Amino acid sequence: MRSEIGRIEIVDTAIAVEAIVAELKAGADGAVCVFDGIVRDNTRGRRTLYLDYEAYREMALEQMRGLTAEAVARFGVRDVAMVHRLGRLMVGETSVLIVVASAHRAAAFDACRWLIDSLKKTVPIWKKETFADGSVWAAGEPFPEQIAVHPRGEAE
Repeated sequence: MRSEIGRIEIVDTAIAVEAIVAELKAGADGAVCVFDGIVRDNTRGRRTLYLDYEAYREMALEQMRGLTAEAVARFGVRDVAMVHRLGRLMVGETSVLIVVASAHRAAAFDACRWLIDSLKKTVPIWKKETFADGSVWAAGEPFPEQIAVHPRGEAE
């Protein structure tokens, strides 16, 4: 779903990565930064079979819209798409897509990194990892303070 702030969606089917990237590009952009989070075949030495994602959908969408608005204001980027998939995902499938369009590459990279780190820390989306030898609900990832992007002028 497209809104004034950006494209914010939670979907139950495959994410149309190429179409979303193409949709976000505009003549004013000098950069489009893409984070395509995919299911890998292992976690901490355990062979991953698949992942199951669940969410508090309404709250997650609200928080994703807030993160997008904050990224536009904080980094001065032109547009953002943030799409997360729910349900069962197999190895190699896209679970989350973040696309940031901006006049300048530094802002696009900074906003993209901040968005994925903030999403993983704050948005109510949960991941169950199923391995060859069992399954576990993944713990949330703490925001890595050493790589946090601080607004210009704020002490690091």
